[in-house]
Amino acid sequence: MNKVISPNPDNTPIKVEDDRTGMSSETLKRAFADQLFYLQGKDQSIATLNDYYRALAYVVRDRLVHRFIKTIRTYSEENVKLVCYLSAEFLMGRHLGNNLVNLGLFEKVEKIVEESGLSLEELLEQEQDPGLGNGGLGRLAACFLDSLATLEIPAIGYGIRYEFGIFHQIIQDGWQVEIPDNWLRFGNPWEIPRPEDTVEVKLGGHTEMFHDTNGNSRWCWIPDRTVIGIPHDTPVPGYQTNTVNPLRLWKAEASEAFNFDAFNAGNYDRAVAEKINSETISKVLYPNDNTPQGRELRLAQQYFFVSASLQDLIRLHLRTHPSLENFHERVAIQLNDTHPAIAVAELMRLFLDEHNLDWETAWSISEKTLCYTNHTLLPEALERWSVKLFKRLLPRHLELIYEINFRFLEDVRTWFPGDDELARRLSIIEEGPEKQVRMAHLACVGSHAINGVAALHTELLKSQTLRDFARLWPEKFFNKTNGVTPRRWMLLSNPKLSQLITEKIGDGWLKNLDQLSGIEKCIDDQAFRNQWQEIKRQNKQELAAYIKAKRDIDVNPDSLFDVQVKRIHEYKRQHLAALHIITLYNRIKRNPDADILPRTFIFGGKAAPGYIMAKLIIKLINAVGEVVNKDPDVRGRLKVVFLPNFNVSLGERIYPAADLSEQISTAGKEASGTGNMKFAMNGALTIGTLDGANIEIREEAGAENFFLFGLTAQEVQDLKAKGYNPRSYYENNPELRAAIDRIANGDFSPGDRDRFKPIVDNLLYGDPFMLLADYQAYIDCQQEVSKAYRDLDSWTRMAILNSARMGKFSSDRTINEYCQEIWDATPVKIELEEYSQEEATLKRSVKIKMR
Repeated sequence: MNKVISPNPDNTPIKVEDDRTGMSSETLKRAFADQLFYLQGKDQSIATLNDYYRALAYVVRDRLVHRFIKTIRTYSEENVKLVCYLSAEFLMGRHLGNNLVNLGLFEKVEKIVEESGLSLEELLEQEQDPGLGNGGLGRLAACFLDSLATLEIPAIGYGIRYEFGIFHQIIQDGWQVEIPDNWLRFGNPWEIPRPEDTVEVKLGGHTEMFHDTNGNSRWCWIPDRTVIGIPHDTPVPGYQTNTVNPLRLWKAEASEAFNFDAFNAGNYDRAVAEKINSETISKVLYPNDNTPQGRELRLAQQYFFVSASLQDLIRLHLRTHPSLENFHERVAIQLNDTHPAIAVAELMRLFLDEHNLDWETAWSISEKTLCYTNHTLLPEALERWSVKLFKRLLPRHLELIYEINFRFLEDVRTWFPGDDELARRLSIIEEGPEKQVRMAHLACVGSHAINGVAALHTELLKSQTLRDFARLWPEKFFNKTNGVTPRRWMLLSNPKLSQLITEKIGDGWLKNLDQLSGIEKCIDDQAFRNQWQEIKRQNKQELAAYIKAKRDIDVNPDSLFDVQVKRIHEYKRQHLAALHIITLYNRIKRNPDADILPRTFIFGGKAAPGYIMAKLIIKLINAVGEVVNKDPDVRGRLKVVFLPNFNVSLGERIYPAADLSEQISTAGKEASGTGNMKFAMNGALTIGTLDGANIEIREEAGAENFFLFGLTAQEVQDLKAKGYNPRSYYENNPELRAAIDRIANGDFSPGDRDRFKPIVDNLLYGDPFMLLADYQAYIDCQQEVSKAYRDLDSWTRMAILNSARMGKFSSDRTINEYCQEIWDATPVKIELEEYSQEEATLKRSVKIKMR
């Protein structure tokens, strides 16, 4: 083993560091070189940038593993309560930069890399974003894992190791084109395969009843096939702590990967068919569910990771406890939306069929263990699966769901005798031409806590979406307004602003975001405001350079950067922003010398592959940009940019550079939003409706520092009830009519006048998300934005106040509330031992059993 011996002129003790755990610059330098040579098998004469990135990644991973193993050992020894976060998505972002920040090594490693003749920025760019999520749901899960580790809460995240994550989006001729996101093509240095913890997951087949030795009825599930789940652990470190919690992702493999009989018979396809079918389960994030095969695959995915995770948890529990009677006291399981809701039936199956608990005991433990987060008010997003599909794929679970539903409805009829309509509305099984299993209802019945993710969202859940459940169990409902981690979304993505803030108030704000309020005292300091402005301009210049490199569009860093980056969906109303651009363009065409504030409109986001209208909106934005960006009358006052493949890394570039954050969803449709928080933390002002967490952001920042427009959720509901006629808005508003007519007349689709007809018809004859009703209020509000931005010093004051007042929106606060009010989880401190050469050898006292 190599040793580092410090200079010892005054006979002070000699310090010896382990090359894999040492944190001194000398040790890190040598470890970097060793990893390149011995692990990558390269020397400097042939090493690529990716080789250097991987070498550095393994240097950092070694330090994580040191803490990771100590964390797991401490949890086992201290018999802690474990928080388990089940999510179909974990949008983690790149690991290297975030891990360097959390370990406190960023500046040290940056210097070491530069001394080696390399650029840390270039090495960071080598890492592929793990595309294991689609948007806010997955990114929230990632922020929560960061906060759990930072707050030293024993926790584990469970999900799927998708071989191909969310698709890689490219723009061709203005259209979204999806290509595979092969994020694993160069391997993943951060994960640790755990084949010794493999589990079996059953699918299909039938059930058989039998009687045990005590004469009790039991059920046996005879599956058609069995899939193997192989866990891969990614260490997730906290900021300035020794806690490193695992993110355990499951890879699907066949139980029998190769059929020799079929191969020898010459049937080569059949020889590997089971392997292909099984591995499909963890192949792609959210396969298109527009076909029966796609729906079956999505349900199989959800069950696969839930079953594997629950089996794993039970196994971990039984290592240190004699029975499952206290399972709920040692484990809290959070269901991140309805995707893992099958956990209610699966936990019951495991308790009843695999561990022989009686129904009452199993149900009591299960309900006390499970908690459910709802992320949507949209009916189409509350998952339903056909009973036929359940019977074919999960026959035992269908039996259990029917039994759960029967017992539940018996209680309902006892509590509310004669109210058959209430029982029908509450039923887990939705009757109709094709019976459906309502997964949100299953989650509500089987969980002891149900929460929304913003104050308005939770109130709408209780008054509308889950009204009947809130009537039954008001004590089950909680609000947990979302938050984001300031470590990634400020310290890592906006280091210049973070440094300025730290110079003024110290670095305590990174673990207690409420301390950000300390910069309010600097609001009257002209020098501070100038520094703030200069940092914003530098961030805008860097984004402008990126736009030029990626889209070959020149944008003016002194223009207002008006940004809307999020999943493309009609309710998020990217096409309302497009109507604003067209309105401004029409004003210029009527009067080329019109006084129009220079703006750069920046869009980003992906449309689901089967969502035709969302893909057409992307095309419209790009088509408008093609015309506006090239028109000499515009004279550069307006620029439209669609940045493809929006992901965590691109967000890290965009949020610090934004002046205006577009949060313009139809009121009552957005559960919370987290992009709104990232923008505001980084000093962007918000234009938005009273929707989701916008309401709370406005309350915190101050109404005078927020650009509000549009109908409220109640007004939306009332207008629809009276009979909403969108065409009347079109006919009575000349600017709106002119904007829509320019689309309808083919001005943005030469040679194909009807290309955008679906959008026009949708707006004029339905407009389900009330764009036309909110159009004029939005245009007027944007006039106020332009007026405010012309006084840049006043704008900067508003920006500083937005950032200073965002303490509430740290994910640390959200996790603290979960721990105290739902999970009953407490911190556990992880202590690292000093490295000792004498202890650096293996001393196993227990003989290894031969298999």
